Amino acid sequence: MKFRGVCRKLYDYVRYDLREIAFPSSLPDPPGTKRRPKLSLNEKWCILKEATRLYVASWVRDIGPELRPNDYKLKEEPDPNITEEGKTASEPTMLEDLVVAARGGAEALKPALHRIYMGRASAYTSAVKNYVETYQEGLKGVLDEKAAGKGHQQVNEATKSSTAPPPPSSL
Repeated sequence: MKFRGVCRKLYDYVRYDLREIAFPSSLPDPPGTKRRPKLSLNEKWCILKEATRLYVASWVRDIGPELRPNDYKLKEEPDPNITEEGKTASEPTMLEDLVVAARGGAEALKPALHRIYMGRASAYTSAVKNYVETYQEGLKGVLDEKAAGKGHQQVNEATKSSTAPPPPSSL
């Protein structure tokens, strides 16, 4: 009887526990989650066709409202930065400057890169100056607090020593 019980326990360990140790199962889904139904072969084919069509269309620069009608508004509001000619009134970005300079060759690219590096250098130096100034202000505040604390402690010690009897001497 004992041998049979040992065999049964060993069999259960191999069948359930060892399999779970070797190949752990994932956590069960939380309650309230609904599993999606499995797609049929026809539905999978339709999804693949649509994904392929959108992928091929993505190689075009502007996808346009005919491919993605839900992404475009019916009536777009005019942008206040756009002038009547259709050009933006803002300054060109750094990337646009580099593109224009690169088209002009190495002679035109050198001043554009110089402007970028000088702008970054000035921003870096101003940030370091600001950091040093705030650090000095903070340090000055801490030193002032310590000095005020020591002066306050010295006043307290002076008043205590004048009113308190001297400590007993130990012999």
